[in-house]
Formats: sequence, structure tokens, C-alpha cells
Amino acid sequence: MRRNRILLLVVLLAASILSVQCGKKEEVQEMIRVESGSFIIGDTWGDGKDDERPTHEVTIDYDFLIGMHEVTFEKYDAFCEATGRNKPYDQDWGRDKRPVVNVSWWDAIAYCNWRSEEENLPRAYDEQGNLLDKNGAITLNPAEVVGYRLPTEAEWEYAARGGSKSKGYKYSGSDNSDEVAWYAYKSGWKTEEVGKKTANELGIFDMSGNVLEWCSDYYAPYTSESKTNPYTGEGSHRILRGGSWMSAEATVRVSNRDYQGAAYTLYIIGFRIARTAQ
Repeated sequence: MRRNRILLLVVLLAASILSVQCGKKEEVQEMIRVESGSFIIGDTWGDGKDDERPTHEVTIDYDFLIGMHEVTFEKYDAFCEATGRNKPYDQDWGRDKRPVVNVSWWDAIAYCNWRSEEENLPRAYDEQGNLLDKNGAITLNPAEVVGYRLPTEAEWEYAARGGSKSKGYKYSGSDNSDEVAWYAYKSGWKTEEVGKKTANELGIFDMSGNVLEWCSDYYAPYTSESKTNPYTGEGSHRILRGGSWMSAEATVRVSNRDYQGAAYTLYIIGFRIARTAQ
């Protein structure tokens, strides 16, 4: 009997350890690591919009983490409950695993700062929306930012293209938009739960379609010069990437660019989070 009890305790302990390990794995897998590298940003296929040109080389010389999924209502609602904010309207489509919509750029960075504080990390943004380094000083170099933030436009496109594992797809993970994207006439004219389409080369979902995603940068025209760790810190509109459930197929390409004022909200706009890898 004593031996049986010992064996039972061993089994229970092993199950407990496995459960904790699985929990840690799930937590880690919320974010995907993107290794540093160089790529050509913009309309590399020749059928894009004018503001996707001129194409030029971008180097990101640091690793970063980016959300495997767009931020869901489930996660954003937890932020609202913790901070006393009003929850955004879900258009009566449902909440939980659907990407949050009707959030402004300001809402998105408030969520990022809250996540940082929850994990005892320095805030990534000040009250004016400037990026902050680990000491709280304003910086234009995303490599110096420790806390959760929105991806830069360059980080976003690099990750959408598959980073160092890129196979050159026009959409994020495929040349067949239906495999990876919820977009007009294919979406049921509403958002879908995250992760239901095929992931891209890095294991990231929904970077084409579902919802447009806020980026940290201001919008600015491209120039032909090669750039390292680009970040546009001045302007009048913030970048949106990825297309949405109501976008035409052409605008869920990885190089397509959109922009809006930081206070703008709509039922096609959400976001995903990022962090510079430490």
C-alpha cells in the first residue's frame, strides 16, 4: 500500500510539472521571435500602390518578438476591467477569440503600457506617444525599447514576409490569399476568430486580412536609401498594415500601406503587440 501511495504521488507530481511546463510553453508561444536580418521593403511584385515605392533595403539588426495573433477581445477586455476603461463595441459579432476592433492608436499603446506594467517592464510610450528606452528617455531606435509596444512598420512587414525564413509570398504565408487571409467576399463580412487560417513561415497568423493593425510609426513616403532600424517619429497619421475582412484582395498583400489619425476608430481596425528581444 505504501509503495502504491508513493507511486501515485510521483505520478501526480510529474503531471503537475508537465502542466506548469505546458503553461509556460503556451505563454511563450503567445509571441514569436523574429531574428534580425535584411529585406527589400515595398512593392517587390510591381503591381502595388505608388506609396509602396521606391522599394529599398531595410536592415533590422536586433531580434524582436511579435504577437502570434492579433490582440483579442478576451485580452483587451481584461485590460479594460483592470483599468476601468470602457470596452469597445464588438459589432455583435462576439468577443473572446475574435480580434479586438474599434480601438484607436492611443488605445493600443495604452494596452501595451499596461502589459508592460503587469510584467514589471518599463513603459514603451510616454503620454505624447513617444517611444521610451529602458531609462524613460525618448528614443527613435526601437532596439532601445524594452516594454511592449506596437511593431514598427518595417518590423511588421519583415515579420509578415516570414523574416529570415521568407519564401517571398505576396500574402503573409502564401501566394494564395484564401489560405491565409479573411478579406472581402471571403470573410462573411465580419472578423473571424484568430488563428483559423494558415500561419506564415514564422508561425504568425492573420497578418493578411481579418483586421488592419496599428504600427508605432507615423506615415511617411518611402525613399530609395537603405535604412537600418527605421522608425518615423514625426507626422500626422499613424501607419496601419495588413488589410481587413472588408479589404479587396490586392490590399491584403504584405507590402500594402494604410494610415489614419491616432484617435481614429473603426470596426476594421485592431492591433498586435511586439517587443524588442532582450
